[in-house]
This record gives sequence, structure tokens and C-alpha cells, in this order.
Amino acid sequence: MKKIDFARIHILCASLVNSLLVTQVRAQETLPELVVTGNRSSQTIDDLPYTSDLLSADDLLNNATPTLPDAFIAIPGILIQKTTTGHGSPYIRGFTGRQNLLLQDGIRLNNSTWREGPVQYWNTLDPFALNQIELIKSQGSVLYGSDAIGGTVNTLSQETGFRDENGVFSRGSSLYRFDTNSGSHVGRVEQAIGEANQWGLLLGYSKKNFGDIRDSALGRMKNTGYQEENFDLKLEYALSESRTLTFSHSSLDQDNITRWHSTIDNPGWIHGSYFTTPGSDLQRLYDQERSLTYLRIEDTESNLSWIERWQTTISFQKTQDSEDRIRSSGRQDLKILDVQTVGLNVVAESGQLVWGLDYYHDEVSSEGYRDGNLRASNRPVADDAHYDSAGIFANYTIQSSENLRYDLGARFSYMEAGWRGYRPEGTLEDQTGGNSWEDLSLSARTLYELDQTWSLFGGLSQAFRAPNLDDLTGQQFSLNGLNSNGSPNVDSENYLTAEIGSRHQWDELSLNISNYYTWIENGITRVEDGAGGLITKNGNQGAIYGTEAVLTWEFHPQWKLSAHAAWQDGHQTIDGVKDTIRRMHPLMGGTSVTWTHPSEKLWISSRVTAARHQNNLSRLAASDTQRIPIHGTPGYLVASIFAGWQVRENFNVGLGLENLFDEDYRVHGSGQNATGFNSTLSVKIDW
Repeated sequence: MKKIDFARIHILCASLVNSLLVTQVRAQETLPELVVTGNRSSQTIDDLPYTSDLLSADDLLNNATPTLPDAFIAIPGILIQKTTTGHGSPYIRGFTGRQNLLLQDGIRLNNSTWREGPVQYWNTLDPFALNQIELIKSQGSVLYGSDAIGGTVNTLSQETGFRDENGVFSRGSSLYRFDTNSGSHVGRVEQAIGEANQWGLLLGYSKKNFGDIRDSALGRMKNTGYQEENFDLKLEYALSESRTLTFSHSSLDQDNITRWHSTIDNPGWIHGSYFTTPGSDLQRLYDQERSLTYLRIEDTESNLSWIERWQTTISFQKTQDSEDRIRSSGRQDLKILDVQTVGLNVVAESGQLVWGLDYYHDEVSSEGYRDGNLRASNRPVADDAHYDSAGIFANYTIQSSENLRYDLGARFSYMEAGWRGYRPEGTLEDQTGGNSWEDLSLSARTLYELDQTWSLFGGLSQAFRAPNLDDLTGQQFSLNGLNSNGSPNVDSENYLTAEIGSRHQWDELSLNISNYYTWIENGITRVEDGAGGLITKNGNQGAIYGTEAVLTWEFHPQWKLSAHAAWQDGHQTIDGVKDTIRRMHPLMGGTSVTWTHPSEKLWISSRVTAARHQNNLSRLAASDTQRIPIHGTPGYLVASIFAGWQVRENFNVGLGLENLFDEDYRVHGSGQNATGFNSTLSVKIDW
């Protein structure tokens, strides 16, 4: 890793002092106990030397979560940027898109074509098909490799639970949700059958019709809705009492997602002295299809003397993206991208040692058209390209005393890219090329329990992100429609995160505080090329730092108060010029008060979320006036009420009253305003 300016450590110390003045909450009301993402073995969340959050299927249902990015809205340190309704991308500790790692059942979804900045791929997972979401912040690259910088999110799909059943079993459920603001309809049907300790089969299907949302200032935002279908299948078969064979397949199809802010449907937004500029494109449509198929063998009680448990997974993924843009001049540009990914993952536990290897291979086909004619320079990335990534890792836990433990980890990674069909603008023939990168990432974390109620955690974690095909050969539209071009010679990004935090747990009160400082070396960014476009290059150095805090107080057997808040800042130096990092979130927070009936069959929760105005903008962000208002993004305070009622053992009803006072607001960096007043009704029936 390149030389780090450790003089900047004083900012981390300052944030530590600041954190002691802040009181906050656990992001969710009820947290499952176990997390597997933190060190690739099951542990309780409070035993991890990281900042982590868990969301259960009940959390997703109770919080009326329509899309996966919306699931993170109440977690401190996360900004949910929405370019449009179907393109949500969480910023985790200042990083988004390909600088966060998204997993499905432990399988990497990030591929080599993910573009820079907010990406739409986080919305290609059906939250209603998930059993749990695990988030580990600033974990680094030791366990999962490239891209795990701001956060690692592992989405765990529903299981049949056949080993916990008795005899032949059959159970199912149906879910329906309706939103009054947009007239959206979301439905899911799920059925599981099988024989206890022998086999289980789960089938699920979701259909979603999201309507156009309404805001009190802009009225109905035409063409912000879209349609989606999801299908999932999982077959689990017992090879022995401890060994399970799993076959899983899931697929998604999204149609006609409009990038609303850049089209003529966007009239511009005026909010006091803040205002955005109207869109000009006649059309900008995205279609997306994605599928994941995998075969997994897992043994939880291995009879090998040197391995206690192991898991091997072979996976195959297919993704297809298309963007169809018609500019105000009538010129039409069409970009189509097909990616096929083969993966192999092996993980094993040997006492306190977790080790393994992973390998992914992308085959990429890319097409570009202009006004219906093939145009090679319109390809989103190089055609006939491949990308390989391989890594071996180990993480060792040392319990040096009853109260003190260390986690020490290391990973070696090798990445290679190659292409035959790269045609930069202005050239007449395809160019071939390629490159390779190596990385050694280390991590040292510790957890110290001062007593039964108070523990400290922290450490240092390295992370990296090797250039992908978009960095190297990408030709995209971005920032008010400017052309953004890759550079075949960019090098890997390198990061080092220092984190220190504390957890307090009393009988009725819990308090969690964390402080982080991430040094950036060689960060890949886009700069103006002097010809009216953007070019990709490595920056010099930078940093992102912040404080997060969470508080939960059960002040009565039926009452719970929660609060959370987060602050951050960041900068990067490019060509000797210091600039703010794009889309630093403003000071944000929220509170909730929840009442639960003694029978636990009825609950009501009032919630408030707030954000300060954000005028700390990078130069490029300040020019993106269709999304970010002149003078920055205004602050807001939004109140909502949610309730749930278990009418019968197999019949549950949920009600939400969102944005009670019809607040006119926009989350920083988003391409459209948030929903105005909205009531939601959800019904779930089990059989």
C-alpha cells in the first residue's frame, strides 16, 4: 500500500470526542441473534469486532419495505440515493455501487461491468424472498475480496427448514401490499413441501406493479413507476445427518424504468431558494434481467480431524442490461450488455481458523447502436471481454483471555481483464488489450469486554478495488448526460479503515457508538477531459471519516424508544487540487417510539427521520443540477406511523401512514423527490 498521511489521524480523535456527545439507537426494533457475514462463521452480532446490523424477514415486512435499498433507511451512516424509483443505491460510509459488496447467499453479485457511482443492481433482489439481511461496515477485503470497502451486505434467501419439521410437511404464504400514493400493487406467493430430515422444496413468485409517485410540490411524477417479476426455487436434500445438498435458482425481470430526472417529464423543482433544472431527454429507459443458479454442499459436522465444517458452492449468473436514450435532438442511443458469470466458493472452519478460496469468471458481450445502426463506439464496455478474479484467505480468532479476543486475517487476490472489441470515440478499428493486478490485504480487529455491560471493539482493515471493465473501457452517460470514458491504464484503488467503537448493554438501555476513518490511495474517479466529457483516472489521496451512534431504551414493558444519528465528511486530492468527495451525507438521524400490546399481537410505531441541508458538494456534484439543487440539498423532517395486527395465528395485517405532513423533500443526490403522503396496506396469510 502506498504511503499514508497519518497526520490526518487527529480528525479521527476529534470524531471520538464528538461521539460522546451524541445519543442514538439500534436501527431496527428486533434483531436476529446470529450473523455469518462478519467472519464467515455463525456468531452473535455483539461478538463481532465490527459495526454490524441485521434485518429479518419480519423487519422487512413491518417496515413496509418495497425494494431492497429501502431496507437500510433506518440504519445510521447509510444514505439511500434514488436516481429513480427502480434505481436505489445505498451509500455506506460514503461509498456506493461497486465500492460496496453485495452478496446473495454468500455469492458475489458485483461483476466487472458495474459502472461508477450509484448503480441499479441493488434493486435486483426481491426483499420479500429474503430470510435475513446482514450488513458489516468497513470490513475490508480479507474475507470477500475486491469492492468490500464501505460495507459488505449478504442477503440470505428463504429456506425450507426441512430439518426442523415433523414427517411430511406442506406450508405456504401469500402477501399483498398496496400504496395509495402511487397506486402500487405488490404480491408474492410462496409454497414449501417436503419430508422432515429428507428433503424440502420451496417455490416463490412475486409480481410488482409500481405506479408513478406523487409529491406535494411536483404533483404526479410521470413515468417514475415500473413493473417487475421475480421467481425463486430452492431444493434442499439431506445427504446425511449433517451434510446438505442445495440447488437454488432465482430470476428477475424489470421493464421500462425511466431515469426521470434527465427527461422532459422533469419540470424542475423549486424549494425556497433551492432549485433544480428541468430534464431534456425525450426518453431514457432501462430494462434489466438477472438470474442466479447455484449448487451447494455443506457439512456442519465434518468427520475430518482437521475440518469441523465446510461448504462448497458452484454458481452461474446471467445479467442483461439495456439503456435506450433519445436526446432532445431526436438522436437515439441504445446500449446492450450481457454478462455470464461462473463462480466457485470454498469455505472451511478448523477450530478458530476460517479459510477458503473463491474464483469468478465473467464473459461479456456488449453492443451499441445509434439511430438504429450498429455503432461500436456506443458500446457500454468493450465487446468480447473477460474478467477473472481469484483469491485465497484465512481469518484466525485468538481468545487471549476471557475478556479479550483478536481477529487476524489475510487474503491474496489476483485479477485479470482482457478484451478484443474496444473502440474509443474517434477511432476506426477495434482495439485489443488487457491487464492484471495482485493484492495482499490484511486485517487486525479486537474486541474487549470491560464487564458484562460494556465492551470496546476496533482495529484496522485494508481493502482494495481492482479496475473493472467499466473503469478500463466503459463509455457511459453520466452527470447531466456528459459522456464518461474509461482508461485502460488505471490501477487498483487501496483503502485502510481505522475503527473504534463501544457497546453498552444495561437491563433496559443499550448504546452503540462507532467512529471510523478511511484513508484512500489511488482512488479511481472521473474528471473533466477538456472536451466536454469525463475521463477515468486515479486520484492521488483522500479520506472519509465519521461518527455513528444508536440508542435503544425499553422504558416500559410495552414501550421502546429508539434513536440513531450519523455524521461524516470526506475529501480527495486530484492533480494537486483538493475537493469534497461526491455525495457525503449530511448530518442525519431518526427516532421511533413503539408500543406493543402485552399479547404481542398488536404494535404501533411512530417514527421521525431528519437530515440537515447539504451544501458541502464536490465540483462535479455541484454541476449535476438536474439532481442536486442549486445551493445544495435542503434539509427535511418526516414523520410516519406504522402498525401491525395479528388478527389470527395465520393472518397478519400491516398499516403505514408515511410522510404524515406531506413534506416536500429530496434525499441528497437523488434524481427525484421522495414520496408525499402515502398510506400502505399489507396483508399476509399463512397456511
